[in-house]
Amino acid sequence: MHFSQLMAVVHLLVLLTNQAKSWKIFQKGRSKLGMLGSPAVNISGVELPPSEWFEQKLDHFNPTKTTTWKQKYYTNSTFYKVGGPVFLLIGGEGAANATWMVQGSWLDYAAEHNALCFQLEHRFYGDSHPTKDTSVKNLAYLSSEQALADAANFIAGMTEKHKLPRGTKWVAFGGSYPGSLAAWLRLKYPHLVHAAVSTSGPLLALADFGDYFGVVKASLSTTGEGCVEAIQNATRQIDLLLRDMVGLNTMKSLFRLCNDVDPDNANDIANLYVTLADNFAGVVQYNKDNRAFEGAKAANVTIDVVCGVMTDASVGPAVRRYARVSNMLLDAYGEKCFDFSYARMLASMRNTSWGSGGARQWTYQTCTEFGFFQTSSQKEQVFGDKFPVEFYIQQCSDIFGRRFDAELLSAGIERTNLMYGALSVDVSNVVFVHGSIDPWHALGITRNTSSAPAIFIEGTAHCANMYPSLPTDPPQLTAARSEIGRLIRQWLDDDLFDPVITPV
Repeated sequence: MHFSQLMAVVHLLVLLTNQAKSWKIFQKGRSKLGMLGSPAVNISGVELPPSEWFEQKLDHFNPTKTTTWKQKYYTNSTFYKVGGPVFLLIGGEGAANATWMVQGSWLDYAAEHNALCFQLEHRFYGDSHPTKDTSVKNLAYLSSEQALADAANFIAGMTEKHKLPRGTKWVAFGGSYPGSLAAWLRLKYPHLVHAAVSTSGPLLALADFGDYFGVVKASLSTTGEGCVEAIQNATRQIDLLLRDMVGLNTMKSLFRLCNDVDPDNANDIANLYVTLADNFAGVVQYNKDNRAFEGAKAANVTIDVVCGVMTDASVGPAVRRYARVSNMLLDAYGEKCFDFSYARMLASMRNTSWGSGGARQWTYQTCTEFGFFQTSSQKEQVFGDKFPVEFYIQQCSDIFGRRFDAELLSAGIERTNLMYGALSVDVSNVVFVHGSIDPWHALGITRNTSSAPAIFIEGTAHCANMYPSLPTDPPQLTAARSEIGRLIRQWLDDDLFDPVITPV
């Protein structure tokens, strides 16, 4: 676009009236992994189980350290009959939600098998506070390895507390990061865990996860090429608007930015671009799931909705449509302006108090174990090239200290893949479940392995099979839930299980 064309766009944006509709969205507070949200169900009149507390070791791998702490869990014994199995729902990078103890597909399986059900909150998240704060010194006790040991210790403790019969079979369930944990728990503690359902779990630790936005693009393309082309055009127009003062002022007004844009502040610019991209990524990741995510006002913003905005020429140029999607988020959650300040983000992430939420803790895990950085490295994606892997590694250092650098990250990723096997994990009695729209399937097992089956559900998103069923569920989602049930039935019924791998 030539400068004259740019000015025409700018003037058109200034002249056009704001015809914003009253949209409701669900994306507030999304995790950079995509945590399992709570089911979108009416539980009025349903009694939720109370919080319970289990004494847990701070460090499972240092016999000289005797410090303990209290880990939160929930129990549902409604279905249990002596001799039945035990189902364990593993917590992840957010607070455990008691709603899952009364709703969700895992409880349908529990009712069938007369299972005792537990949900265990992950250390350092929710109310499970092993230390006085989340300082770097204390975060040394936050790792997937410690979390798995927590689960193993919990299994032993509950076996004793509830006087479970010898040979009682435990089945682990998890979605997103806990989906990985469920598979790894079966891998590392097969004498304790008989089987596992691993949903939407990334198994390959990887620093530069550029494919994430590649899947987002492909998923947006399901509505037709017009949506993707409009996003690409909007990104190009933003590139041009950031080049001069007129364009910078237009950006501030159009996107309701909290501050002026400094085009020389690369970190602010990267934050701006990635947050705008995340608007679409969040919609894709949870498209049409039967859930209410993180205090959501509605869960009906879908790929069709945002692409409907992006292809609506009556709104104006592509960049105005892009702003319309961004402003949906601001309006729905009462935010007056779009804060893209890198400095303010750092200030928030450096807060070591427990009241600051789980973003700091999850970032620590990505910087030390997993990477999973959703970068702009893939050339075919449409959200710009301003947030490379170096941007995320810099965040590790800026938040936690200089030694949290690329070398430490690389060593941590190598250790994670060596410890768990990545995509070559050799584990039995585990089913790996993914949705084709969910970007995280790119780091998971989506095809049958020699030892374990995989279910790849066309057209569904993150953890879709875990939520309560609806009459409107597509047949392939219903079939997937049924196949998971068949596998659980076979694993529980056959002590000498020889895996029969059948695709859905």
